[in-house]
Amino acid sequence: MKFFQATHTFDHSWAQVTAANWMKYPNEQCPHVVAVDILDRHIDPETGVLRTERLLTCNQNAPALVLKLLGGSAVSYVRETSELDPRTQTLTMKTQNLSMCNVLQINETVTYTVHPQDPSSTLFSQEAQIVAGSALSRFSSYVEDFCLTRFRDNAAVGRAGFETVLEKFKAARLEAAAQLDKLEKAAATSTAASL
Repeated sequence: MKFFQATHTFDHSWAQVTAANWMKYPNEQCPHVVAVDILDRHIDPETGVLRTERLLTCNQNAPALVLKLLGGSAVSYVRETSELDPRTQTLTMKTQNLSMCNVLQINETVTYTVHPQDPSSTLFSQEAQIVAGSALSRFSSYVEDFCLTRFRDNAAVGRAGFETVLEKFKAARLEAAAQLDKLEKAAATSTAASL
């Protein structure tokens, strides 16, 4: 079993980060995620927690020979469950691979919280466990090390991709605010002219 941990600070508020999270895919940095389907979404009436279950469809970047030997496919599926708690301002997302999980299991937990030193930014914490299945017992350490390196590299690309989504989200929000301001000024001018 191999472990991965990382933290990152997004220079955007928790509300902005969690809103943009639902628009994370597709993005140019992560073209392997080809579809995101919502399987379930509901709000707990007592706690106000939004619970969501999604299915991510991805194109694997594994060599065709490896996929053939292990009985895999170029398309893989990942289950994501999340809980967004507006009271504690915490979004926790857990993912697990559904494809080839008898060969390799990857369980990831990501948490977004308000940064304790800077309430205008968001602290991102990421943890993952990588376990090679018994079918690879002779090579498990090698496979886990290889997957850990790939996971680390992909995590960095994923954060960079999310940064571009956040910047687009911010630009769209500023554009909407400017348009609203323009409409309000036009309405005020029109009202003043009619008096």
